[in-house]
Amino acid sequence: MFSTMQDVPLTVARILAHGSTVHGRATVTTWDGTGPVTRTYAELGARAAQLAYALRDELGVTPEHVVGTLMWNNADHMEAYLAVPAMGSVLHTLNLRLAPAQLAYIVNHAADHAIIVNGSVLPLLAGVLPQLAPTLKHIVVSGPGDLSLLAGFAGTVHEYEQLIAGRPTEYPWEEEIDERRPAMICYTSGTTGDPKGVVYSHRSIYLHCLQVNSAATFALTPQDTALPVVPMFHVGAWGIPHAAFMSGANLLMPDRFLQPQPLATMIDLVKPTVSGAVPTIWNGLLDELDHPTARETPYDTSSLRMVVIGGSACPPALMRGFEERHGIRLVHAWGMTETSPLGTFALPPAGLSADEEWAYRVTQGVFPASVEARLTGPGGERMPHDGVSAGELEVRGPWIAGAYYGGAGQDPERPEDKFSEDGWLRTGDVGTITPDGFLTLTDRAKDVIKSGGEWISSVELENHLMAHQEVLEAAVVAVPDEKWGERPLAAVVLRPGATVDLPGLRAFLAGRVASWQLPERWSLVAAVPKTSVGKFDKKVIRAEYAAGLLDVTVLGKE
Repeated sequence: MFSTMQDVPLTVARILAHGSTVHGRATVTTWDGTGPVTRTYAELGARAAQLAYALRDELGVTPEHVVGTLMWNNADHMEAYLAVPAMGSVLHTLNLRLAPAQLAYIVNHAADHAIIVNGSVLPLLAGVLPQLAPTLKHIVVSGPGDLSLLAGFAGTVHEYEQLIAGRPTEYPWEEEIDERRPAMICYTSGTTGDPKGVVYSHRSIYLHCLQVNSAATFALTPQDTALPVVPMFHVGAWGIPHAAFMSGANLLMPDRFLQPQPLATMIDLVKPTVSGAVPTIWNGLLDELDHPTARETPYDTSSLRMVVIGGSACPPALMRGFEERHGIRLVHAWGMTETSPLGTFALPPAGLSADEEWAYRVTQGVFPASVEARLTGPGGERMPHDGVSAGELEVRGPWIAGAYYGGAGQDPERPEDKFSEDGWLRTGDVGTITPDGFLTLTDRAKDVIKSGGEWISSVELENHLMAHQEVLEAAVVAVPDEKWGERPLAAVVLRPGATVDLPGLRAFLAGRVASWQLPERWSLVAAVPKTSVGKFDKKVIRAEYAAGLLDVTVLGKE
């Protein structure tokens, strides 16, 4: 017996064709600093066709080429998001918050043929031009910017609107492209060593979109307006842009205006229903909503039915603050560049009271059917999914990476510390899984504190500290200790006007964790260092401590 089903390719081209016709009246709205600027999906689809013609006919882009984007979340970026893979080429979203050396590394490693860049980001690109390989032939500038900064570029500089003007608005999108061909490449944030490239296929993007649009996750519909605060260079903005175009949900793009006040203003005026961001962004937004800086009346945030929080664990106090004071429901999700990124989503089972739901909401969530998970103990043994036994999380599935990009003409890379012998992705996260599939992460393997033969969860200590009403941020790291091997150090950012002192914080924490887990070393800092995607950069704190650059207070006995 054989299947009677048609074998139709799952491609980004299909998402583009569907969204620009069936959902042509939906809109993508870009915030320009003063207000919203709107295009329909039909208009965006026509401009994507013009961009594809320009890339092919003017810039010589072929299916073998990679086109980079160094852009904020805006409509022009969305056009490239769709046009480049739909014409059969590979989109490379460049992280504009990487250190210059790392940015140059990923441009060269991916062998970008062209880069589309926002004018406001030109100083960053100009600064790395001397380090870029001659494989880069074209730079396309979107929006106003100082083009003289590119005077040393040996290739050709184009202005976006002039480049696409007058070209046909319908393109023969590659509908029959092999769905397993590369569509997009994203690089990890490079917190240790050089960033690593993860190449998403058309098939993986399409299947990931179906999951993002499912009722078990974002559940996007044409009645929604999605606000991806997470940058579009970060794991395909969690799949939201492509999924919105597939479902007909409207998009609200914040461009470079990611500060608490403009975010609160655009939520108040444009009325998004769904958003996604890392905890550090939403932490600042909560302060703005609690204490508006430039207005007397409260912001209207009633349109938001759900805000998805990922990138790092969300403190329960932050979730409760939004819900209790502003009626905004924060939902945990977990993922990483290697997982496209959707790995889990924390919607509680039905039939629970509000209090009972919290036990599920503070977890990272449940795995969708397409993501298989297992836990591996220190000796390689399989740990049971009993909600108690901890191990390193390993996953596999149709949108999970099985290797890293090795560079042009090179074989894929499968480091042993990242991939098991049987092909599962080793996430580096340590946690437990319940019998009904809910994941709770207790730490990153590299961040767990091993003190006197016992493990201390830095995440747990951080969550308790950030539950204090006068604590804005808290990061806990392991530091060397002669007696215990490692002990926790707490770096704390207090809110303006705070009156609590470090002994008071230690007393607050003492009522919530075992006494042997209490940090002896404390440091008040102006801000917790963050990675290019907004996560706490704990390696910086450890390095500053080792170099004697932190002002450390010792409390209690070791």
